[in-house]
Amino acid sequence: MKKKGRKRLLALLFTIVLGFSFAGCHGSRGMSEFIVPSQFDENREYNITFWAKNDTNKAQTEIYAKAIRDFESIYPNIHVNLRLYTNYGDIYNDVITNISTNTTPNVCITYPDHIATYLTGSNVVVPLDELFSDERYGFGGKELKFEGVLKEEIVPKFLSEGNFDGRSYAIPFMRSTEACYINKDLVEKLGYTLPEILTWDFIWEVSEKAMEKDENGNFKVNGQKVLIPFIYKSTDNMMIQLLRQKGAGYSTKDGEILLFNDTTKDLLYNIAEHGKSRAFSTFKISSYPANFLNAGQCIFAVDSTAGATWMGTDAPLIDISEEKLVEFETAIRPVPQYDTENPQMISQGPSVCIFNKQDPQEVLASWLFAQYLLTNDVQIAYAKTEGYLPVTLKAQQSEKYKSYIERIGQDEEHYEVKIKASQMLMENIDNTFVTPVFNGSASLRDAAGQLIENTVKSVRRKQKVDDEYMENLFEEVKSLYHLDSSALSNGKKEDLGPLPGASVLLLFSLAIVWIFIIIYTIREVRIRKK
Repeated sequence: MKKKGRKRLLALLFTIVLGFSFAGCHGSRGMSEFIVPSQFDENREYNITFWAKNDTNKAQTEIYAKAIRDFESIYPNIHVNLRLYTNYGDIYNDVITNISTNTTPNVCITYPDHIATYLTGSNVVVPLDELFSDERYGFGGKELKFEGVLKEEIVPKFLSEGNFDGRSYAIPFMRSTEACYINKDLVEKLGYTLPEILTWDFIWEVSEKAMEKDENGNFKVNGQKVLIPFIYKSTDNMMIQLLRQKGAGYSTKDGEILLFNDTTKDLLYNIAEHGKSRAFSTFKISSYPANFLNAGQCIFAVDSTAGATWMGTDAPLIDISEEKLVEFETAIRPVPQYDTENPQMISQGPSVCIFNKQDPQEVLASWLFAQYLLTNDVQIAYAKTEGYLPVTLKAQQSEKYKSYIERIGQDEEHYEVKIKASQMLMENIDNTFVTPVFNGSASLRDAAGQLIENTVKSVRRKQKVDDEYMENLFEEVKSLYHLDSSALSNGKKEDLGPLPGASVLLLFSLAIVWIFIIIYTIREVRIRKK
């Protein structure tokens, strides 16, 4: 090869490396931080995508659709495309998949645990603090074309749930907590009086008492062959709340994992005892608690307040046949407690985040729509569909919402159990808590529930649950959710996720180029020696 040709080849190889370097840096992980534009350009057309979740609830779908229509009538140059999912897990998986290709949605209903994972790509999610305070387009902004909310009109505790690492990455959309839905008739038939605040001792005692059978093998309390006195829908929430009530460790805000401790073992031993007697079960093992409750086959059913429309004899969304339905009085209480003077219950419910884009104007259009979701019309309408609570004081204190609450029990829209669930949360906002959010907190939450699920399954299979079992269980669950990887340092989980495809391609290309450079250098040395 001539000298001039060799130089051209070398230059071409470096050009390839440089090109891949730019390709590797382009995209979500190298995106510039969002800066609020000085003015919203209304002379342009914007197409933004909105990913949301609904449980095949047509009323919720129509609320989303109406909110979009109303918003587009105010901002005719912003077009919102709705994509519905049946669960938050699918939204999370699709967002993770789309981050590397910069095809994330503009606005997304999600959970803070999920946002923490999205943030492993730099500048993927827009920090909202500057948008909150912007005098033109922020909360109560003077250039908004709709009556927005002021920052102080959002329940402070709910707004703070989207703040981590010192910045706000989400605004609350709806809030719920867990509630215990109770067949009061069966409790009283067993000779007990239902307290205003349930204790774990009370729950376990009544549940075990209900397991008594007659000479025909039927349960005495309901006269049926089937009875699961206590069913818990979300065992991750169960374990998290148990630990909180006990004052035991779960995790720190820095990502230190404290779940696998002696208190957790003691709690699992207790759960195992009642799982063995079959007085206790879970949604994953037995099925949806509302179906058992409404058939008179469950006494205590713990589920979200957002699930209130499925609970009780007159529930609007009953999921069993009419001939299986049993008449009973439905009572609703906060989740069982260890300390009735200091109740602790989890705060949950969807939040809204905004994804960064190359065009700041597109991001600002997304923020305008996200902020519109906090208006009274959207908040109150959505809260009416299930036992959700509006996240703004403005909506909660409005005459429209007060009228809705006051008409409790009048008709299906004002279903008594649903409204009582919302009232219960409203009265206990100060008793709610959230778990620390960090990259890996979603996996830790799953692990908390898995400990309970595995323990109950094991005792049903007549496995021995002892200290050796617990040690093996802890190791198994740590491994399953990658909580024991080499990325753990002093208990901290630093899962940065897989490298994006462009980065993998860049590294591979660099390796190939260096091989060519080495071959070229050796060849040059040999030529010079000759």
